[in-house]
Amino acid sequence: MAKTAFPHTGTSGLAGPMAALDGLLRDWLPRQRWFAGKDRPVTELRLLSMTELFPGCLHLLVHAGHAGGHGGGHGGVPSPGGTPPPGDCYQLLLGVQEHPSPRLGRALIGRTQPTGPLGGLVVYDALQDPRAARLLLERLRRPGSAGPLRFEADPAVRLPPSLPPRLLDAEQSNTSLVYGDAFILKVFRRIQPGVNPDLEVTDALARQGCRRVPAPAAWFRTVQPFGATLGVVQPYLPDASDGWTLALEALTGGQDFTVRAGELGRAMAEVHLALAAAFPVAEGPGGLGESGRTAAAMAERLDAAARSVPALRPFVPGLRSAFGSLVSRAAGPPAQRIHGDLHLGQVLRTGREWFVIDFEGEPSRPLAERRSAHSPVRDIAGMLRSFDYAARQRRPWRPEWAGRCRDAFCAGYASGSGWDPRAEHALLRAYETDRAVYEVLYEARHRPDWLAVPMAAIERLAVRGD
Repeated sequence: MAKTAFPHTGTSGLAGPMAALDGLLRDWLPRQRWFAGKDRPVTELRLLSMTELFPGCLHLLVHAGHAGGHGGGHGGVPSPGGTPPPGDCYQLLLGVQEHPSPRLGRALIGRTQPTGPLGGLVVYDALQDPRAARLLLERLRRPGSAGPLRFEADPAVRLPPSLPPRLLDAEQSNTSLVYGDAFILKVFRRIQPGVNPDLEVTDALARQGCRRVPAPAAWFRTVQPFGATLGVVQPYLPDASDGWTLALEALTGGQDFTVRAGELGRAMAEVHLALAAAFPVAEGPGGLGESGRTAAAMAERLDAAARSVPALRPFVPGLRSAFGSLVSRAAGPPAQRIHGDLHLGQVLRTGREWFVIDFEGEPSRPLAERRSAHSPVRDIAGMLRSFDYAARQRRPWRPEWAGRCRDAFCAGYASGSGWDPRAEHALLRAYETDRAVYEVLYEARHRPDWLAVPMAAIERLAVRGD
């Protein structure tokens, strides 16, 4: 139990707790899967807010500053001029107690220095503590507030008490807890001002009656130092398998996956149609001016990735040609709200039905960009790249398997939407190239052993123009 209670500490009075935590967090944060600044030294840790959720558990928003410019997420406190400082804002739930428990295990962060408001206490990641996880659910079951935190829920959904928590171990950019195989809580780690799309979009789709997306049951947010979504609870599908697992099982067993890929394409078309109905849709396909701006943004991302990943540089001229084709084209479906980070790991299948999850978008991109309208071809390209990733997981490589799945997905999408992505080869190539460039940068930073997978696509897209 903490020696001192902190009902809520605003922007003043945070220096003492941060002094106690600074050294521990500088060592612990870069080792977390969801920490985005692994390739940049942490130059500053600043406590933005701290609230005691319940005895022994503190809720923190921490700004991490980095050398070398913006962290990409624009998650710091906005300046008076409205421009966030360089770095990222992270949400932490920290357990604090006087005596360490043997069951803390990998959740342990360390012990603070003996002086100060948190002096001499053991600090750990509370989301890995079953007791803290249970108490967090109890807080979500009862709408209300704690300092700047607001807990809200759909009054039509009942969250049962005393559901046992289970931490998901899967690689992800956030932290998820499953409660009693009935609900799942996603706690966002990188926090940006505004409504998170994973709450905004799922709520809007539920109002549209879209059955492909689990609806939000409860959520929590903060109003200081800025308004932001912190986490969301949704129904859990205990018997579901994600598309990535199913694809690898099919590859291993030498089974056909084209039927399921086609059904997935139709399901995604259904979701896109529901998104277009739920959110305003741009008139027409965007015009040549909009296509030019999209191409310029793609080229800018390519240049930035090439500066960070030397292996990409020889292919830059060929890749630029893929983006250049957009400038002279205005074809394709209109811009609308999309998933933003679609791949086989973001879809679940239970029985004969596909469900789509994780509408947060790419966490590395600014929230305003993730909430804006984009071509649905961007989602399609993400799924096509995912089939290629899956085919690369088994040797010998099965490019014909990926090709059949890609074709079946597009055919299924066309049957559900009335528009065939294959009809605009140049448009699809541009978005697939943009996705592959993103993958190269991601793998170079987080999983260097996987870099060869997107680089194979880069070579194909740049040299052969496929």
